[in-house]
Amino acid sequence: MTDSNEAASNDAGSTVTDSNEGLRAELAALTTESVHSHLPPLETMDTLALVRAMNAEDAKVPAAILGSLDAIAAAIDAVAARLARGGRLIYVGAGTPGRLGVLDASECPPTFGTDPAMVQGIMAGGERAFRSAVENAEDDAAAGAADIRALHIGEADAVVGISASGRTPYVLAALQAARQEGALTVGLSCNARSPLGAAADIPIEIEAGPEFVTGSTRLKAGTVQKLVLNMISTISMVRLGKTYGSLMVDLKATNAKLRARSERTVIQATGADPARAAAALAATGGSVKAAILVVLTGLSPEEAATALDRHSGHLGAAIRGY
Repeated sequence: MTDSNEAASNDAGSTVTDSNEGLRAELAALTTESVHSHLPPLETMDTLALVRAMNAEDAKVPAAILGSLDAIAAAIDAVAARLARGGRLIYVGAGTPGRLGVLDASECPPTFGTDPAMVQGIMAGGERAFRSAVENAEDDAAAGAADIRALHIGEADAVVGISASGRTPYVLAALQAARQEGALTVGLSCNARSPLGAAADIPIEIEAGPEFVTGSTRLKAGTVQKLVLNMISTISMVRLGKTYGSLMVDLKATNAKLRARSERTVIQATGADPARAAAALAATGGSVKAAILVVLTGLSPEEAATALDRHSGHLGAAIRGY
């Protein structure tokens, strides 16, 4: 029996169209999809050799990021300015980048005392995609644009699109929709001259080279993304006055460890004994910032809260202004 596709091809006097040819060519041009030239076949290496080789690859990530520090700093300044005006930081990704964005966003409320709406992560396929792959979700450009518009994005907001390849349709469409609504857009990818970078106000394109397992961008590319997202959220919060020195002074004590850390932070900042630190925290409703201000200045809890409000929550400025 003759294959029906072959028959159709013969009848038409032409070859069958390869629908994946263009995409294969596109992937072949990406650094993240390239094959290592110096690694032997992984299955021929013993476990210690594999561990050493993978560690050597991971060690290349910080050096790769060095070349993009100016772009990262520009993105942080622009993001922090919008957050200071009441705007939001929205991460958008698919697969590993989407999960990393959701993870970074979820850590901001307990670490910096932010409203959960201030930093958000959305990903292709929705919440269920955080645990399990959702078929074809990353290719759904219409969903990317719709998910962004559902958040009522505006000029006060910043949207960071995250894609190792820099070409993920869901992420690209989301970033384009955000830009159309006037939001600041940042494109974080691991390939140079990417469509995502071209679509963003601020492109951050960091090439860390081929992956240890070819195309597995949860590895070095994922590490690049995690480190850059750490910088964006953490340093933006520093700019917003969420730290004093290197201390977390806006953390929310939601468990025993964080309650102990709150007391320790007051002790570290003021030199107070544990009893005084605990009393100050109790008097200020658990506010580490206000407790520090009470101990250092002698202000009442109410006066400390007023002083912090007057200085937009910046503890150092409130202390200097006393």
